[in-house]
Amino acid sequence: MTTQAAPAKTTDITVEVVYRGIFQKTLAQRICRGVVLAARRSGHPGTAFARYGDSPERNGVPAKQFAVVAVDDTQLEASMARYEPSIVDVTVAVDDTLVKGVESWAWYGRQPIWKPTKPGGVVIVTSDRTADEIIAQTDKAEKPYTLAVVPGGASFAGLWVYKDDHTDWRVMGALAKVAPEWLPLEHVKALVREQTKDEGAVASVQFGHDATVLREVKPGEGTSGHEVLQFEKPGWTTMRPGIVVDARKPGERNPFYKKYSARTQRPVVNFDTCIKCTMCWLDCPDECFEVTPTGHYEVVYEACIGCGICAQVCPVKDCIVMVDELKFEKNDNVWQRWQSDRESYNRWFEATTGVSVAPPKTKAAAAAAGGDD
Repeated sequence: MTTQAAPAKTTDITVEVVYRGIFQKTLAQRICRGVVLAARRSGHPGTAFARYGDSPERNGVPAKQFAVVAVDDTQLEASMARYEPSIVDVTVAVDDTLVKGVESWAWYGRQPIWKPTKPGGVVIVTSDRTADEIIAQTDKAEKPYTLAVVPGGASFAGLWVYKDDHTDWRVMGALAKVAPEWLPLEHVKALVREQTKDEGAVASVQFGHDATVLREVKPGEGTSGHEVLQFEKPGWTTMRPGIVVDARKPGERNPFYKKYSARTQRPVVNFDTCIKCTMCWLDCPDECFEVTPTGHYEVVYEACIGCGICAQVCPVKDCIVMVDELKFEKNDNVWQRWQSDRESYNRWFEATTGVSVAPPKTKAAAAAAGGDD
């Protein structure tokens, strides 16, 4: 079902952009800056700012940028004086895997993507998937909101590099669709035309406006299958005296911080072609690989952030393949499945990765010889 999300105008509007660390920082900044500049064309003051000042953005950890626009300077000052960005009118997720939930270094527990969005607010997601497919990956809704799907994939370009694929302009077009009273489409297009001198960018704004699909989400829609990760932080009266750092026992991992929420892709291992070289285990920055009784190395998915280093250093072609995170619903380890039923696992590997499972000797021999076949 599609609807036009155009709520009555209030005294201010807040937009948050949730992004993957430094990989999308510039993109998030451009969107928030665009919101403020476009709103000024309607006579509304605004400001854009980051949630964190010390850039805790290693390897795509979720972070946020904000834009606040008000009816006048007085209201903007009042909003900023009392404002903590815990409730927003619009949430923008520039990477659709974020709909599984967000866990940042700044709090304990995974938060639903819609948690700060006010009842009746809007969640904008850039994705090639349908609205129903996206909702199936979100936490079960506790309040009504509108899901707005902007056609397009995650905009990744690498460390500190901005990739001009018009994601920002398409998102700006979507924002004009869901909040026309604050961001009139013609004002957004005029801003982009002035900034870029590129009619192609202006066309992308129009495309984002016209192609964005709106879907009302009712309470109860979504999944309850995500792991519940909500914790109470100790108050000052309940903290232990002194500084205490509990040692991590062998074989144990942090029971609270699950790094998998930082993933856009996850590594999938072809155990048949693994030559047990230990490179993935040695080079993984988060110690995600653990040795199995057969000497193979298995990914502990709860600790994996999906950086892809293991796939890069693996000397065997397609032994470790990075796969879109939204293809998965669980973080279960898979080596035991391969050990108990290799044929079934290999069929799953091929269907999931799109890579054929070649005879191990052929792969290992090719790797040893430096070839690709």
